[in-house]
Amino acid sequence: MTVTHARGEMADGPVDPARTAATAGPARPAPEVAREALARARDHLLSLQDEQGWWQGELETNVTMDAEDLLMREFLGAGDAGHTAAEARWIRSQQRADGTWANFYGGPGDLSTTIEAYVALRLAGDEPSAPHMARAAAWIRAQGGLEASRVFTRIWMAMFGEWPWDDLPVIPPELIYLPAWFPLNIYDWGCWARQTIVALAIVSSQRPVRKLPFGVPELRTGVTPRSRPSDPWAKVFDRLDRAMHAYQRRALIGRAARPGRAVRRAALRRCADWVIARQERDGCWGGIQPPWVYSLIGLNLLGYRLDHPIIARGLAGLDRFTVKEDSPEGPVHRLEACQSPVWDTVLVMVGLADAGLPADHPALVRAAGWVIGEEMPGPGDWQVRRPDLAPGGWSFEFDNDYYPDTDDTAEVILALRRVTRPAPASARPAIDRAVRWLTGMQSKDGGWGAFDADNTREIVTKLPFCDFGAVIDPPSADVTAHIVEALAAEGLAASKAARRGVVWLLRHQEPDGSWFGRWGANYIYGTGAAVPALIAAGVLPSKPAIRRAVAWLEAHQNPDGGWGEDLRSYDDPALAGRGTSTASQTAWALLALLAAGGADRAVERGVAWLAATQRADGSWDEPQFTGTGFPGDFYINYHLYRLAFPVSALGRYVREAPGGPPSSGPVPSSGHTPGGTR
Repeated sequence: MTVTHARGEMADGPVDPARTAATAGPARPAPEVAREALARARDHLLSLQDEQGWWQGELETNVTMDAEDLLMREFLGAGDAGHTAAEARWIRSQQRADGTWANFYGGPGDLSTTIEAYVALRLAGDEPSAPHMARAAAWIRAQGGLEASRVFTRIWMAMFGEWPWDDLPVIPPELIYLPAWFPLNIYDWGCWARQTIVALAIVSSQRPVRKLPFGVPELRTGVTPRSRPSDPWAKVFDRLDRAMHAYQRRALIGRAARPGRAVRRAALRRCADWVIARQERDGCWGGIQPPWVYSLIGLNLLGYRLDHPIIARGLAGLDRFTVKEDSPEGPVHRLEACQSPVWDTVLVMVGLADAGLPADHPALVRAAGWVIGEEMPGPGDWQVRRPDLAPGGWSFEFDNDYYPDTDDTAEVILALRRVTRPAPASARPAIDRAVRWLTGMQSKDGGWGAFDADNTREIVTKLPFCDFGAVIDPPSADVTAHIVEALAAEGLAASKAARRGVVWLLRHQEPDGSWFGRWGANYIYGTGAAVPALIAAGVLPSKPAIRRAVAWLEAHQNPDGGWGEDLRSYDDPALAGRGTSTASQTAWALLALLAAGGADRAVERGVAWLAATQRADGSWDEPQFTGTGFPGDFYINYHLYRLAFPVSALGRYVREAPGGPPSSGPVPSSGHTPGGTR
């Protein structure tokens, strides 16, 4: 994939950043201003559609993706000097003045991210004496050095001989034998963690060392932190880990090792078979970076050479996830952690329908055809918990056949309902299958997780190698809300599944009136999803739960009229609903307020902020990360959020205003053509 637009811009090249005329001259009626802003944004979205029908914006994360890509290629002996130089340029461009790299725009420096970026730049030829490298190394040492980094960073260092394997937690491949009912079996992990852990179990058991052409003593302090687990289960697993180390040293090395070696070899074969079975058509694993990288390394350690079709396909597939740009210094490459074409497409479809596009508009019909073709017709890991449930879901990515998710599937229903396709091309059979699948994926407590049902065994989080990111997939307010909204749209608000979902949402409302956002930042996202869902399911706007939510949103509106929330609200509750205004977060708040009613002044101020900050090309600037991968650890800037959600919010606002939505005329001749984002 080659993307030629400048970072943070959805146009094909730089555009005039001058603000719209909404801020100039005498005040005009809010509906008039909103209609003009909506028309510009709608037409810009239409210009970004691919000829096949989908939309896809960049999914921007942090430089660990690029650093680990270079580390993996070095380990496999698959490096390329041109690619290394291009990725190194991107990594350097993201370094901050204090020498650090952050996990999100405007965030604090992160120790492990900075260590991995530093080592990657050493691979690219940057010398420790260079000012930018010296600043980074000094900051790393001040934060505790390599010794204080997370487990995954130290695993990378162990693979290059810069950290002892004996000082890392054991990830035994024998886990693959545990039955699904037994605690700590691989299906107790969320799907993203499950795929990563199985691959890492291979790597950990092999304890490889392939030396770097340099050492990194400048990153060490000589002091190893010795944190004593305070949680009782963490203490148990700490002792178990020591026992596993003894098993590896004695049973697999000494004379009595034959039975142990046989079990270990069989477990490794089972892990390899499990990993190979889950490689996707495009060479990826799960459509995401972590299992992809570790699967390639693990299989290579088991004897799969670089020219083996599995490895070759995996390496080649990374090119599709590489964003390529030009700069005065030369080519710049950065790796997407994932791609979101299904999610982007259905959000845009809903937004364009809200903007007034007719149900038979060619853009919507073409998009619906592509989306229907992406339905997952076969089995997946979700069937471990729901073996009798027929398939009927969608995944997030272009290729991810094992892991459809409930969140995408709910939005697919909401999008396909807004499109008219003539029989026999009707979307009705696909929608019916999706409703049946979603209903069957409801967890015991009435909520929905994203990928699995009842993936709630918190004991997994106590394992010593689970120190980074969410590793289980319990029900969340945002996912549950989207599914309740989809069921209500299908006329199923009175169904048992929808009613249990409503009860779950009401029980999980925060005392201040908001809802926690698992997959978006944060309480604004959760509240922006929950309120429209509850209203759609029949909860009256006058009910206390809705009024508390409205009051919370009004209280957290910024003086400029927009809404924003800093990602540090996941760690500091005092920051809930507080932060620089962004287009996507303002739209989430507006969607909730428009559904609930009774906040006209706040809505008008929010709409005015969107109109006043819109770019001349119809888009919005949004360098902030408003998507969430792992709360507290990993965040995402979805480049289409800044367009899709404001179009929905503005469309719903003008739909109720005198004059209705703007007419759906032709796309203006601005040089954009379908396929402009790919």
